[in-house]
Amino acid sequence: MKNTHDTKKRTAMSSGRLRRAVAVQLAVVGVAALAAPATASATARDTQPCPDGSPDGVVCTGGELADGTPYRFVVPDRWNGIVIVDLDFASRAADEPLTGRLAERGYAVGGTTRTVTGWNIAAAVDNQAAALERFEDAVGRPRWAVASGKSMGGFVSAGAAQVHPEVFDAAVPFCGGLGGAVGQWNQKLDTVFTLKSLLFDGSSLPVTGIPADTGQATQDWTSALAEAQATPRGRARIALAAAIGQLPGWGLAPDGGATPKPDPADPDAVQEGMYLALSGGAQPYIGQAMSSRRAIETLAGGNPSWNTGVDYSRQFAAASTEQRRTVRELYARAGLDIRADLRTLARTPRIPAEPSAVEYLEKGIVFDGDLRIPVLTVNPVGDQISTVAQQQSYGLAARKAGKSALLRQSYLDTVGHCTFTPEEQVAAITVMTKRLSTGRWADTATPRSLNRLTESAQDAPGRYVSYRPPVFNRPYFG
Repeated sequence: MKNTHDTKKRTAMSSGRLRRAVAVQLAVVGVAALAAPATASATARDTQPCPDGSPDGVVCTGGELADGTPYRFVVPDRWNGIVIVDLDFASRAADEPLTGRLAERGYAVGGTTRTVTGWNIAAAVDNQAAALERFEDAVGRPRWAVASGKSMGGFVSAGAAQVHPEVFDAAVPFCGGLGGAVGQWNQKLDTVFTLKSLLFDGSSLPVTGIPADTGQATQDWTSALAEAQATPRGRARIALAAAIGQLPGWGLAPDGGATPKPDPADPDAVQEGMYLALSGGAQPYIGQAMSSRRAIETLAGGNPSWNTGVDYSRQFAAASTEQRRTVRELYARAGLDIRADLRTLARTPRIPAEPSAVEYLEKGIVFDGDLRIPVLTVNPVGDQISTVAQQQSYGLAARKAGKSALLRQSYLDTVGHCTFTPEEQVAAITVMTKRLSTGRWADTATPRSLNRLTESAQDAPGRYVSYRPPVFNRPYFG
């Protein structure tokens, strides 16, 4: 769904046409011209002092957008003509390693912050185009503009690819929750609803209508889950809720440290991973289910999620083999009947959505798969926030729209939300650069190629793997 102000869209389309006219001229000159780097110091017209810690050999530009959102860009002296635009760039430290790695390779890097827009994703998407326009005014037209970012930044970069394909040339969303806003929050509702219904029925723990004190709500849920985890029945029902909600069976330790990948044949290890995905680490699933839902409900003016008509028996049946086996084993040990609990879920009154809130959330954003520019997605298989099944939904949308040729999806065998090394991110950006340079993917987006690029820049093995995500259980295409 394209949610832009007319004036912004006219400006974006104008600058996009100009850049593509330049690209046509370069193509006439030949490939050698494409390889020649620009010189930032010769073209930058509106610079400012770079923050302490910025990479050497760069110039900086920045300011505020119309809504007060800060933006900032770092441009290397020998600019390769490519700019990376990221939702969160202006809020990060100037010495962030990824910025230095990309600047060393000639990329301009910049973007905005989420401080003003928050979960107003439609506005955040438009801000990426607005920031790029400011960059062009200050530095010059890029050869290619790539939308990218992590977490909400990945979500927004996929949104920029859909809403502003006339402005951006490609997108590389990292860990972006690509089931779309409505789909992913329906999925999160399923998890919390199942936990509340089977373990904490009658308690004051919120599922929707999250109170203003989200920190206290998170603590209440965390404490309740810890108590449940200490009992066989609690562990069994936590596992069932995690399987229904498509959480990974792999989570971070309470102190945020990585844990070994559980043996799929070890039900205790898999269940522990499910519990840690829910409640472990600095950014647990249950915490986001409180804080972000509160922010969304406030902006939307009500609850945008529903489970009316949802068959949780079917969702459990569609869970991975290892998770179904884990649930059955733990239920047997606890003396519980899975079918009885699923019947309890079926009888529990459902939660309806408020139509106006759904309409709000649709605007930011439902992914329709109608890609116009190349997109490379990257997601950890053990991501507890941007659950990996959502990648399947995004791929399905592209296939239904007949645009699979523009999409490649990649996965890393790592635990936690957005747990990439800078070198793994640079590898994905490099692959997209090759795609833009040649007009084809060839074998560049394979795990082997991505790991080769990663390993050439770090003293550790690459973690890209061949992976097929499970079918997303709450698809929503509008």
